[in-house]
Amino acid sequence: MLRRRGYDDEDMPGAPPAERGRKRRRVSESQEVEDRLESLIIRVGEKSTASLESNLEGLVSVLEADLGAFRARILRILSDCAIRMPEKCTIYTTLVGLLNAKNYNFGGELVDFIVKTFKSSLKMCRWDAARYSLRFLADLVNCHVISATSLLQLLDNMVDVSNEDTVPQVRRDWYVFAVLSTLPWVGRDLYEKKETALESLLVKIEVFLNKRTKKHHNSLRVWSVDAPHPQEEYLDCLWAQIRKLRQDNWAEKHIPRPYLAFDSILCEALQHNLPVIHPPSHQESNVYPMPWVVYRMFDYTDCPDGPILPGAHSIERFLIEEHLHHIIETYHCERKDCAAHLLNFPYKSKIPLEYCIVEVIFAELFHMPTPRYLEICYGSILIELCKLQPATMPQVLAQATEILFMRIDSMNTSCFDRFVNWFSYHLSNFQFRWSWDDWDSCLLLEPEHPRPKFIQEVLHKCLRLSYHQMIKEMMPETYSRLIPVAPEPIYKYSAEGAAALPGTQTAHQLVVAIRQKCTPEEVLDVLKDLPNPNENEGDGSDFNPLKIDVFVQTLLNLGSKSFSHSFAAISKFHQVFKTIAETEEAQICVLHNLFELWKNHQQMMCVLVDKLLKLQIVECSAVATWIFSKEMTGEFTKMYLWEILHLTIKKMNKHVIKLGTELGEAKEKLAGEDSSSSESEEESAAKKKKIEIADKPTEEMVERMEEKLEAANVDQKRLFLIVFQRFIMILSEHLVRCDTDGRDYDTDWYRWTIGRLQQVFLMHHEQVQKYSSTLESLLFTSDLDSHILDVFHQFNALRA
Repeated sequence: MLRRRGYDDEDMPGAPPAERGRKRRRVSESQEVEDRLESLIIRVGEKSTASLESNLEGLVSVLEADLGAFRARILRILSDCAIRMPEKCTIYTTLVGLLNAKNYNFGGELVDFIVKTFKSSLKMCRWDAARYSLRFLADLVNCHVISATSLLQLLDNMVDVSNEDTVPQVRRDWYVFAVLSTLPWVGRDLYEKKETALESLLVKIEVFLNKRTKKHHNSLRVWSVDAPHPQEEYLDCLWAQIRKLRQDNWAEKHIPRPYLAFDSILCEALQHNLPVIHPPSHQESNVYPMPWVVYRMFDYTDCPDGPILPGAHSIERFLIEEHLHHIIETYHCERKDCAAHLLNFPYKSKIPLEYCIVEVIFAELFHMPTPRYLEICYGSILIELCKLQPATMPQVLAQATEILFMRIDSMNTSCFDRFVNWFSYHLSNFQFRWSWDDWDSCLLLEPEHPRPKFIQEVLHKCLRLSYHQMIKEMMPETYSRLIPVAPEPIYKYSAEGAAALPGTQTAHQLVVAIRQKCTPEEVLDVLKDLPNPNENEGDGSDFNPLKIDVFVQTLLNLGSKSFSHSFAAISKFHQVFKTIAETEEAQICVLHNLFELWKNHQQMMCVLVDKLLKLQIVECSAVATWIFSKEMTGEFTKMYLWEILHLTIKKMNKHVIKLGTELGEAKEKLAGEDSSSSESEEESAAKKKKIEIADKPTEEMVERMEEKLEAANVDQKRLFLIVFQRFIMILSEHLVRCDTDGRDYDTDWYRWTIGRLQQVFLMHHEQVQKYSSTLESLLFTSDLDSHILDVFHQFNALRA
């Protein structure tokens, strides 16, 4: 008799107590066995008193005995392990090989399960899962589970994607990358069994690599010059490593191959053929991994003691780096665990481990267009590494910092910012100690040169993490010109000569009124008699700059004791801001006065602009226009100004994403069926249905949400148009001026500015991409200077 789900014998009133107990025990015993099997499978290959071979043999016996009752569960666990623990790939393929030798049917079921997972991952754009599934299938060839012929057919089908027309290059790139990154595991076996077919596959890959475009390359480089280490594009680098592996007859020294110990057993097993697998066709909604540049910081000359660092084009370098990247991916949320696992790298005796770890962490930090995780994540992991390995890690990190500083002249602007943020954070965790005298040659350079600029920006960031007196004390006297001035407000209405200023008397009255806890209406009453300078000029402006001047400077000066005091002041008199700063010109005037007061306190500027945006006192477009105004020319190469621009753009992006998500949810609810199901339902399901119907939006509500989203998209597009138009104007003026005067355009100022333009494109690439065609037709036209146009073309190539 069929029973409804969730209604067991033990719930039946008539069931005897002994029967209910047996049922409960059966369920718990079954669960216990499943958990034990999962634990045994997951932990195989970890440190043990017995050898790996004996552990695998024991596990095979256990699994074989439980296959009848727990077949589906074992299939799922092994498939999950193949994807989630790719570093143990060969251990699990050996396990599968031994199981297949004893139970051919189970081997076939597992192959089918992995194939299904692989196809599903490709369809759902889970690219890492797809690549690890492919690697697992390939390694099963080594264990005599899958035939080499059927694997080559699959690899051929994947490489055929490189010949597809009208698809993005990033799609073709990924399929070729997936095949190349699989070959280290199975190359030797394919070479011995199917040399001609393997060579044919490599020729197809080489043809594709020789014809693919690499316009994106320059925008992703950490350094603009290739000395001493080339900034290689990832596919080019991997291809060079595979070619070197082929020259070495596919013999590598990094992948453990436990199946070799069982060769006599495995070679007797029957093999399975993979079904014919065709990659799913491209869909417009598919998002593929973007290309990247392989980061290199060290070579064997940088680490003279201990094991030799593998060469840049050795496959071992690729395998080591991929393994370290995966450790960071797995444990990045727990810095202590992450550091411990990095230092317990399985092959640490064969490589200079500290150098490899530092290079990989900086590769993650400097990854373009953005790092995978928050910048502070990498800084915190490096600190833990220094604590766990105090004898060597701090010295390697100091050496890396020295290399970065010496090469900073050609460093990408985005990476420069990240280097500043990391170094200041690192110093703050080590009592701000550093051998500054080693860098004093930079004091002879121009202020805009990257080296003195780096130190100046680091000190500004240290100031946020400490206090002014500490910064003065930690720096040698010779660095005095790079030390930030005291971060104090400059309140002009109490300065010398303030009596002659037109708003001084009103400012003093306002101070008294605010201290007496006046209302916003009373503030407006104090300000109402101030003359409007714009009326005399007859420019038709509908705001009074003097009112804004007196109010903003006085209020924020009174709240200057802390961020909290400033926030409280702005919130209390929010209505005054809204009344006197209704237009964009008035909002720019608010920002101008904020800058006048706090020009010596960069963090206060960032925090207060963020607050004004949150409270909608100023619009995003006003902030962008103000940043590019003549008043801010002297601040143009300072990091904090771009920090303000990026937080402004992010705020706008978040607003658009939020409205889009809400609209999508509302449309889903509206599309839901009104009629209740004719089948009988559980009471809880009925209640849920009623709630859903009650919460369902009306068509009018959805229309209003659509209008809101459309307006937000218009604002976002306008913001990007303002930013890019201003960049084009100031860069074009510079290039024309240099051409007219016969001077070299490639100055420090130019490199900072073109770098900031590139940074806006890359940092907000997902949002900018939506307006790519608009930008091309309105701003980045063919008659634009090629230096500026190249930045736009490089950006477009990222997703091409």
